[in-house]
Order: sequence, then C-alpha cells, then structure tokens
Amino acid sequence: MQKADKFPFSRYLNIRSAYGPSFSPDGRHVAFLTDITGVPQVWRVAADGGWPDQLTFFSERCGFVAYSPTEDQMVFGMDAGGNERQQLFLLSGDGQTIRPLTGEPEAIHHFGGWSHDGRRIAWTANRRDVRHFDVYVQEVTSGQATCVWQTEGMNTVAGWSPDDRQLLVVRAHSSFDQDLYLLDLPSGEVCHLTPHEGQVRYESVRWATHGRGLYLVTDRGREFLALAYLDLTAAKAGSHAPLRLLVTPDSYGSLRRTVKPAALPPDLAIQHEHIAGEWDVEALALSPDGRHLAYLTNVEGYSELAVLDVASGRSLPLPALPGGVLDPPYLYRWGWRLTFSRDGRKLALTFSSPRHNPDVWVVDLEAGTAMQLTRSSRAGIPQDSFAEPELVRYRSFDGLEIPAFLYLPPGAARDGRLPVIVEVHGGPEAQRRPDFNPLYQYFIHRGYAIFAPNVRGSTGYGLTYTHLDDVEKRMDSVADLAYGARWLADSGVADPQRIAVMGGSYGGFMVLAALTAYPDLWAAGVDIVGIANFVTFLENTGPWRRHLREAEYGSLAHHRAFLESISPIHHVDKIRAPLMVIHGANDPRVPLGEAEQIVEALRARGVPVEYLRYEDEGHGLVKLKNRLDAYPKVADFLDRHLGQ
Repeated sequence: MQKADKFPFSRYLNIRSAYGPSFSPDGRHVAFLTDITGVPQVWRVAADGGWPDQLTFFSERCGFVAYSPTEDQMVFGMDAGGNERQQLFLLSGDGQTIRPLTGEPEAIHHFGGWSHDGRRIAWTANRRDVRHFDVYVQEVTSGQATCVWQTEGMNTVAGWSPDDRQLLVVRAHSSFDQDLYLLDLPSGEVCHLTPHEGQVRYESVRWATHGRGLYLVTDRGREFLALAYLDLTAAKAGSHAPLRLLVTPDSYGSLRRTVKPAALPPDLAIQHEHIAGEWDVEALALSPDGRHLAYLTNVEGYSELAVLDVASGRSLPLPALPGGVLDPPYLYRWGWRLTFSRDGRKLALTFSSPRHNPDVWVVDLEAGTAMQLTRSSRAGIPQDSFAEPELVRYRSFDGLEIPAFLYLPPGAARDGRLPVIVEVHGGPEAQRRPDFNPLYQYFIHRGYAIFAPNVRGSTGYGLTYTHLDDVEKRMDSVADLAYGARWLADSGVADPQRIAVMGGSYGGFMVLAALTAYPDLWAAGVDIVGIANFVTFLENTGPWRRHLREAEYGSLAHHRAFLESISPIHHVDKIRAPLMVIHGANDPRVPLGEAEQIVEALRARGVPVEYLRYEDEGHGLVKLKNRLDAYPKVADFLDRHLGQ
C-alpha cells in the first residue's frame, strides 16, 4: 500500500538553490544565480545581507554571472532549451539594460573573464569549426570581437595577465590531461608552458598579482591533485618547467598535519596547518590584491576550506561550517567557484550539505566570521527532517574497497526489509558527494534507503582508482554496483527483492549495463539521459566532445568491437526488470537517439518500459515544470515495482 505523504514530491522539488556568487567592484553587492522562478536567473543582493532583486526574467537558464572589475555591470551566459550553445550578454547592475554580446546561436561561447581595466572580455567559441574553440577578445563598449588565436581543440581562457597584455589559455585533451598556453596579445605569439608526456591535469589556474608566476592545481608526478606554483620565467625558457608545491604531505593517511613546503621564493614561503594525505586539492582562488590564497580540499567527498595570508605565510582562522560541500562542482558548468571581493577581505562561496540546500555564504577574513547571504526556500519542510548519510565501504569482486554514502529513513532498522535505490553518478570522472539532493530526501521521506557508491573510476580517490574503469576495464565498475547490491542484502539493509538502480548520463549507462549484466539483482531501473550504445553515442555526441570522451571510453578507430560488446543495446534480451527512460530532446552530450533505441528494443520484446521525452530540455532536467512532471512519475514507477 502506498504511504501517505506528509510532504508531497512537489514540495521537495520546490526547494530552491542559490549559487555562483560574484562581487561588485565596490564590494557592496553580490550577484548570483537562483532558481526561485523555476529556471536559474541572475539576482543581486547587498553584500551585508538584505532582500535580493531579480535582474533577468528569461524562460531559459542562465549559466553564470561575472561582475566587471570596474563598473556596475556584469556578463552572464544563457543557452536555449538546454542545448548548451551558450551566448553572452552584458547586464547593467540595476537590471534595466541587457545587451547581447555574441550573436552566433549555433556556437558555444565559454566566458574567459574581464580584463583588469574592465574594457574587454575574453572568451572561446567554436564558431569557425564546431570541433575547435578559438580565442576571442571583445571590446565591451563597442561590442567588437576579434579572434586573437585561431587554434584547435577544447580551449578555455583562464584569465588575463595583471597588465592585460596576455591571456592564459587551457587546452583540454581529456578530463585528465590539460596544457597551458600563454598568448601575447600585442604580438600574437603563443608560448606552450607545459609540454609533457602522458596525462597531467592543470586546473584552477590563477595569475600571481606580480605577473611572474601562476598558482594552480596539478597532479604532475603525483597520485593526487596538489596546490602548486609555476614560475613563468622558467616555463618560457624551456620544456618541463619546475613546479613548486605549496603544500607537501610527508605521509598519506593523516588528516591534519603541520608541514613545510618545498623550497619556494621568499615571498611564497608558506607554512600552515592543512588537510594532508590522500586527498585532492580541487579549487583555488587568489584575491585581487594578492594577499590571500584560498583553496578547497576534497576529504572523502567533504570540502575543507583553507585561506592563506601570502605575506605572512600563515593560515587564517576560519569559522566552522557544517560538514558538506563548498562550491559543488555540478553547479559550475560555465563559471568559477571561490571568489574574492576586490579588497580581498571577503570570500564568497556556495555551501551545500545533506541538510542545507545550496546557498551563497560570505566569509569575512578579517573578522573570522561566516554569514549566510541567501536563504533559499526549503518549501516549508523542516531542516531537521533531512537525512544525513553514513559513509560506508564494501568489498568488490577483486577485494577493492568501494566507498559509498548510505542514507536510511529515520528510525529504520536493519532487518532486511527496506527498499533501496542504488543511485549512480555520471561522469564517469565524477564523485557522489554529501551535498543536498531533494530527490534523495523525498525518497527517504517515503521510506526508501538511498545507496550512492563511488565505484572505481570515480574521482577524489587518486589517479590509480580513477583509471580502474578505463576502456577494457569498463565492466569492472558495473560489477562494483552488483557487489554493492549484494552488500546491501547481506548487511541487513535491503530487501534483496526490492533494490532498484537509477542514474543519469554515464550513470544511465551504468543502469542499463547493470540490468543486462546482473538481471537477477534489480527490481527496477531508471535511466536518465543515459548511453545505450557507445558506438552511436560517440558518432553523434557534439563533435567538440568526441575526442574528450574517446580518451575515457576508447576510440571507434581502435576499440569499436569492444565498445559494441559492452553496449547495453546489444544485450537487451537479458533485461527483465521494468525500466523508466527520461531524456531531453536537445541533449548535445548524449543524443536523444540513445533513449529511443533502448525504448524501441524493449518494447519490441515486451519488457515494461516507460519513456518521458522533454522537448525543451538538454542533458538533464533543469526547468521546474518538467521536474514536477517527471520525478513524481519516477516515484510512482518505483512504488509500483518495489512494493511501496
């Protein structure tokens, strides 16, 4: 019998989020994005708190907002129908004037930041060739855009040099391999700063204010991402310029340890207590005045924030925040994360935890205080009703320990009677983390347990772990799901007849693969924008993405037979569990055909399948009206097949 809901699903789906802050040049306001209206739009609030003002009023989502460093105006991005072909717009601080900056609706535009004098912006776009992103500089007043580097590959601008004469460009060869280039604007000369062999990540790159070096996060020669400094003089002089680590763990496994850095220039000699051990540094920011360096460390999925005073070499005392995730990466597809005020006194970020829906917080570094700047609605649902997860580990087929977050309904007994949803993250270069998930909380409220594993291939646990699912090892990660389901039953959490698997994007592939490879384990599956056929996926995904995805999955030129062998579409005869499929018609990442071929194949075989197609969505459901339609249907589907 279906349980009566104290809070219906529509309440949980109406829980709001605020994120992506940007300080005005005078520090008096913070612009941010929020989905209060049902679709993310640009809003503004006083930096010391108050009632926010809505600045944009579109039916399409805004992807980021970035204030000018000198004027009361900002740039924001917006696509159409989830197609990710982002266009850029100039918005006045009061919201009265909006002017298009780009006029190529078939091209993708990645914003690369304001020049320090506020006169120009940089961006990359695939206007010339859909496979390649060239570098552009645009005069804000006149709107004139100039291609300053016609090049190849997936390029983004990481920022302007302090004198605005150079651009730092990041080229992504894959999710785990990037290169840095220095583009001199007056001469047009390009310097390759990071020639290397193999895969090396260079992320979250920021110019030092003196212009002679770069702060960045890298795993060059390391198992985990670390905070480092790259001397530009040395990098320009020859290949493989030395990196100086700003923090150097002297042993793995300890969480807090006072360490000394590797040899650094006197002005960069930093000693501080930091999170050491087997964890990634995942983001950094340098204040505009160069005084403060902030960075985040990912510790078992939880964020740890540190802020350094560069001049004194000391770490600043910071207020404690509840355990959760700072600047959740999934919210930052097109923007930056940590952001400082112009005077360097304040740091704005987004905080989310299982009991805190995403909101903008401001840390006052001088006062040592943190203030919640936005207060997004929880739709009348008590905060203390939200469940916190338990971090567990289970052994897979080869003895490898798999970390997972387990959410149990309040007061639930481990008596082997619970229905469980095994929820698989996408990526696969991603990580399920303890942030806010309204879908989780609703199902927990309904009496389901949620099991969110970080199977092999997930990020956050070192390079070795991340590469354990590469190409021919792909199905090993699917086996991790199966062993997770068996652990749930053996440990007394789950009724083995009532375990469902649900996931989106690559997680959708994992759902389909689990249903075909281990059909006896699952009572139902929910595939959201998932891959059914690796060959057709790679043939039809956005041309600018294909080589990035082939680096992870294998190439059609060399691995076609293997990709065909593991594609769920070729094993649909093994699927017995009922399946729900959800997809957006404008998805540029996993094209709609992936959903339609699996649905057609299952219907032809008489397997129960329900299909939801949304004409105004892309890779996932963003618009509230569609979420309100889809997810209650998911709940009804799971209730029917798991016996709730």
